[in-house]
Amino acid sequence: MKKKFKMQDLDCANCAMKMEEAIKKIDGVNDATISFMAQKLTIDADDDRFDSIMDQVVSECRKVEPDCTILR
Repeated sequence: MKKKFKMQDLDCANCAMKMEEAIKKIDGVNDATISFMAQKLTIDADDDRFDSIMDQVVSECRKVEPDCTILR
């Protein structure tokens, strides 16, 4: 399943790159892209575990930039 999410308070392009790399390492994620300019996350992950994968994605993003929020 491929979905797009708006990101709020993503402050730096380097942080976006670090988040993207961390998300790609999560089990069940096929691909992920974060556009700093558009403030969007595009993620392709397993359908049956999508919600639990998104919980891990949020956790990984908070480690890099605690103020950033993924609007679901």
